[in-house]
Amino acid sequence: MSGIEIKLSQEIKKILLFGFVGGFGFIVDSAVLYLFKSVLGLYGARGVSFVAAVFATWLLNRSITFKEHRYNYWYQEFAYYFLYMILGGFINIGVYMFLVTISITVNQYPIIGVAIGSIAGMIVNYLSSRFLIFKKK
Repeated sequence: MSGIEIKLSQEIKKILLFGFVGGFGFIVDSAVLYLFKSVLGLYGARGVSFVAAVFATWLLNRSITFKEHRYNYWYQEFAYYFLYMILGGFINIGVYMFLVTISITVNQYPIIGVAIGSIAGMIVNYLSSRFLIFKKK
């Protein structure tokens, strides 16, 4: 295998791991949303569920996907991760809110909005994780 092929296969592995972790984050996000939606409403519950999903994905991405690029201080790493995830989160939650507002179906089944929003934010989140947060030191 050439150097380019090895780097490409490593990058594909990272993307797949990031997708797996994102899938787990989707489950956390959806579960927390459904747990709190009757108390906080669809928008308030989504804010809480987003924070829970960011925390869960940070734990897994630092332990699995980007383990070779962890920070010495976990709290510093989490702060950077959370701040960068906000950009993807704005996209994610913006799509969710838009769909909940315009679609009766998504309003009745908000998990659809969570799924579509998650996909929309995933690309931004991967790029910021890979090239800004867990970059080579």
